Amino acid sequence: MKKISLLIALLFSLALPSHAARDFSTVEIKAQPVAGGVYMLTGSGGNIGVLATNEGLVLIDDQFAPLAAKIEAAMKSIKSAPLKYIVNTHYHGDHTGSNGHFGKEAPIFAHSNVRKRVNEDNKKSGVDLPVVTYEHGVTIYLGGEEIQVMHLPNGHTDGDSVVYFKKANVLHMGDLLFQGRFPYIDLNAGGSVKGYLANIKSLSNKFPPDVKIIPGHGSLTDMKGLMDFIEMVEYSVNKVDAAVQEGADSGEIIANGIGDKYKDWAWQFISEERWLKTLITDLKGE
Repeated sequence: MKKISLLIALLFSLALPSHAARDFSTVEIKAQPVAGGVYMLTGSGGNIGVLATNEGLVLIDDQFAPLAAKIEAAMKSIKSAPLKYIVNTHYHGDHTGSNGHFGKEAPIFAHSNVRKRVNEDNKKSGVDLPVVTYEHGVTIYLGGEEIQVMHLPNGHTDGDSVVYFKKANVLHMGDLLFQGRFPYIDLNAGGSVKGYLANIKSLSNKFPPDVKIIPGHGSLTDMKGLMDFIEMVEYSVNKVDAAVQEGADSGEIIANGIGDKYKDWAWQFISEERWLKTLITDLKGE
């Protein structure tokens, strides 16, 4: 199962963080208003958060390097103001690929493990690296907004953060939320199935019920969307864990599937089978 887990990680990394062989010329960066000067930008890769104020802009994640100019143009179309701060929610290339472009304009904030993994796993250095790191979190104040950046224990990776815009009541969850989709949990970078579940459950209790949520992947959502996601992850973990405890082998668990309720949560990068294999690998401790 270790080989299978490594293969899944390799396939996902090729599909998302790597961009050498991809054509980004037709990708459009679209800006969607969320609340209180916060916008969600979509294109190719992880969803981007932007705070626009009279004092400047804040960028949460930055997709792939070839999209940097388009991302910058989209930000400027929202508000022509200088970029003040950047936050990386984790190290994956579809969230940090344009660090080299934007890192020349403003400091990048991230958990200490993100700096380490961008350097060692992504093989990047210099302006690609976060220059302000933290262990538990940091608060940034800009244009009357209080931006709370919070690190969570091992879940999607070992360097996950979420970003809460307190005044606007908007939460950017990075890849701790794949809206309406099976998540990718990077077991080779400190990810943990049960840790992931514990993190998303804890987040559901930290914010107002009317919070608007920017997921790492998928459509803009809210607390109901997060609760539906939690329900799916918890159901999956309990189902596979029970089968493992009963001595079922991997083939049997995969053959039984996830059940009809969640079959349509499969997507381009994480099929039902890949999701089950991630659960099996981690819950069996292989």
